[in-house]
Amino acid sequence: MANVLPYRPATGDIPTAPGVYRFLGDNDRVLYVGKAKNLRARLSNYFAPLERLHERTRHMVTTATRVEWTVVRTETEALQLEYTWIQEFSPPFNVKFKDDKSYPFMAVTLGDEAPRVLVTRNPKIRGARYFGPYPKVWAVNETIDLMVKAFPIRTCNDSNYKRAMQSGRPCFPGQIGRCGGPCSGRVTIAEHRVIVNEFVRFMESYDRSLLTTLQEEMKLAASEMRFEDAARLRDRIGALENVLEKSAVVLPDNVDLDLFGIAEDELSASVQQFTVRGGRIRGVRNWVLDKELDTDLGTIIDQTMQRVYGKDGLFPPGEIIVPALPDDSEALTEWLEATRQAKVNLRTAQRGPKSELLKTATINAMGSLAQYKLKRSSDYVARSDALTELQNALGLAEAPLRIECYDISHLQGTGIVGSMVVFEDGLARKSHYRRFNIASSTDDTDSIRQVLARRLAYLRDDATPADIVEDTALSADPIKASTQESTRAKFAYRPQLLLIDGGVPQVNAAQRALEESGVRGIAVVGIAKRLEELWLPDDDFPVILPRGSEALFLVQRLRDEAHRFAIRHQRTKRKADIGTVLADIPGLGPTRVAALLKKFGSVKRLRAATVDELTSVQGVGEATATAITERFAREQSAEA
Repeated sequence: MANVLPYRPATGDIPTAPGVYRFLGDNDRVLYVGKAKNLRARLSNYFAPLERLHERTRHMVTTATRVEWTVVRTETEALQLEYTWIQEFSPPFNVKFKDDKSYPFMAVTLGDEAPRVLVTRNPKIRGARYFGPYPKVWAVNETIDLMVKAFPIRTCNDSNYKRAMQSGRPCFPGQIGRCGGPCSGRVTIAEHRVIVNEFVRFMESYDRSLLTTLQEEMKLAASEMRFEDAARLRDRIGALENVLEKSAVVLPDNVDLDLFGIAEDELSASVQQFTVRGGRIRGVRNWVLDKELDTDLGTIIDQTMQRVYGKDGLFPPGEIIVPALPDDSEALTEWLEATRQAKVNLRTAQRGPKSELLKTATINAMGSLAQYKLKRSSDYVARSDALTELQNALGLAEAPLRIECYDISHLQGTGIVGSMVVFEDGLARKSHYRRFNIASSTDDTDSIRQVLARRLAYLRDDATPADIVEDTALSADPIKASTQESTRAKFAYRPQLLLIDGGVPQVNAAQRALEESGVRGIAVVGIAKRLEELWLPDDDFPVILPRGSEALFLVQRLRDEAHRFAIRHQRTKRKADIGTVLADIPGLGPTRVAALLKKFGSVKRLRAATVDELTSVQGVGEATATAITERFAREQSAEA
């Protein structure tokens, strides 16, 4: 692979002005569209030595055959042109929104002679005022049913309205009390417009003062013995109270904002939008996007704003809260203000109720991302595709129906443990998971070698109980011996592939362990930190799995599961063995550790003890007590 791209333009030829650039491939297909405040500075990053580029970026620039750019006057124009080109060309390396479904809205067609309220997924009805989005259609219908009881406006379609107005006979929904438009024969067009305006005003503000006004009118009607009018007003009040009760109050009544929580990993991101109007959550929306390149949070926010307030045509509120401000936040704000034709405050929330709401949205985004992964992993066709893709990418003789993934965990070199997780046919086999305690090790490569040597001992044809270390020693206890025999039987299942969490050093250590064991016919591959890099033993370049491929998704799940399993075991072991945690503190031996535990009764209370409390134990001075508290503080920081 050449270290310099043949189509790289001369640095002096690239302007330093703001602009939008396009990487193009064969047949002039647009592969990626990006914007920059300084085109020369941004494009220079893509033409750095290939070995320094992120793997996904390297894949994109090596697939492309040329790059073009367009200079604009401002960052805002660059943002607008980038959005236009992404919509036009759908570049494969740009962020892709996986959940491209439209969400239902409540719309009031203010441009009509007699406005109607309806459920719609069309965001471009001329003259309409939108409310939402809502998570489900039934949620919109429920709100409309309640609101029409309080503000009886037109609900029938245009053909029924036209027929009723021409014939003078009420429309069918009006006959059964489901339509309050002029077509029902109960109000004039002018009177209906007044009710529509009240409907819209309440939906925009959720102003409780309207309830007070209606209650006063109801009391006046009752005092004047207009009991039918009083009953109608009572029903309207009850309907409005039901609407208010069904909307969660999260902020003061005068707050209108959109809030976005984002959760992401190396491959995907989930966005959760809360629409807050009048201090109440009026709509909830979620979607998942695939990250083709090494996409940062700012780019995800940019793309999200362009989708929501550009492609989807939603009206931006005066305040928008995001997890972090992107680098081009000023240009993005200017674009939002042009869309709104009024001031927009794009900001983050560090404390207070808005910050708490942002945390809630982020938690929901994390849950949606987990559900997306679970749904994807449960697809049999997708799992089969993943195994086939992995077989082809690694050049295996057969599909890796059983894959074992290994990870090492420790805390600053102490409490070293290893984990083995097993996937069969693309699904986790948790009953086959195994943990390894490592007494001593020089580094992670030595730890990997020890773990693999112990695991591979089960697969040797000439293996005897003496060859198998402490994990498999048989017990004289019949029940325990039976359990260990079962463990040995599960260990005896032969994997087709060993995945090692690590790069070249770790995978080479695993290969040495495999060769020393004498076991043949098992492939070894390492998973580098960037996840999409798969390193085979003694190879100079990694195997790059295609973005969005099922094989890459399977590798990610294996790596995450092995890491989670190792961390959990390491923490459990550390809590159980306080001596390991305190072993590096001078002057603190087993006797004093025992005295500390006896004094405080548990490891948890010992961790929470102050310096003064620790010095109350015989033999523990102030210096030793300070060292203990600092040691626990470092441990807590490392866990975080």
